[in-house]
Amino acid sequence: MKVKELGEFGLIQRLAARVAAAGGVTSPLVLGIGDDTAAWRSDGDLELCTTDTMVQGVHFTLDTASWADVGWKVLAVSLSDIAAMGGEPRYALVTLGLPEETRVASMDDLYDGMLECCAKHGGTIVGGDIVRSPVAFVTVALTGSTPGPLLTRSAARPGDQVAVTGKLGASGAWLAATQQGMTPEPVDAEELRRAHLRPRPRLKEGTALRTAGVRCAMDISDGLVADLRHVCEASGVAARLDAEKVPIHPMVSRTFPERGLALALTGGEEYELLFTAPPEVMRELPGRLSGKTTVIGEVLEGPPGQVTVLASTGEVALDAPGWDHFRS
Repeated sequence: MKVKELGEFGLIQRLAARVAAAGGVTSPLVLGIGDDTAAWRSDGDLELCTTDTMVQGVHFTLDTASWADVGWKVLAVSLSDIAAMGGEPRYALVTLGLPEETRVASMDDLYDGMLECCAKHGGTIVGGDIVRSPVAFVTVALTGSTPGPLLTRSAARPGDQVAVTGKLGASGAWLAATQQGMTPEPVDAEELRRAHLRPRPRLKEGTALRTAGVRCAMDISDGLVADLRHVCEASGVAARLDAEKVPIHPMVSRTFPERGLALALTGGEEYELLFTAPPEVMRELPGRLSGKTTVIGEVLEGPPGQVTVLASTGEVALDAPGWDHFRS
């Protein structure tokens, strides 16, 4: 069956039934899928809202990703934004832009991927929109909340240490391998693939950072160096990274032994958290976070946005500083 055969409202009913079967409307949600808007009662916390879009041929291809992978990832990247603010996810609105020849079963798979991500990490799909489009795209608008204070990009201060969660480079390594037609070892390939197509939003870590006293954070979507520059620009500071301390994913080092550091510094779509905090706050984090964090540099006084990467051999030159939708 094709989407054009089922029709817009038939597809809406089909997907609404899929959401309902996965748990449906939850309190304090008042209205879910079916009315002109979704409605909910505020619980008094700070309300958060973010949106992300994935376009076929730009952000994904069906040669390397399934529709379920696309569904997981488009939800996960919005959840990661909520994590970077120290919040908890709430409600998602999903907009589908579809060519009329799109197979209905593909949209079932897309929603299965989104619902799987929600079941694992939180959030409830409450509605959205479907339009005809010459190219397929999926947009997620996600709300969240936090009791505060917020984690922001503008709170880095000279003397802060710079740190990250997890290990870096795996997502970029998978993308590089597929673009170059490489075939990593099976175990490595699966782990790299999951890093790129099934990222894990660091929601628990974001909450732990907020409660520990961290005030500056963002998720790594454009690449470590590029996103640290965003932090430094917003905060009016500079930063220096120690190349030897950057945590490179071991699968990256095996697949690209010559490019591991470059992929960790500039590979995008990591969705780990990048954050800064005074040394005394950093010292308390290991006992508060279940996952590993690594201090990799420091915040300095200097030209806003300037990021230097130093190795034992001198300053590291970066050919590609990170992802830019209109320049990369």
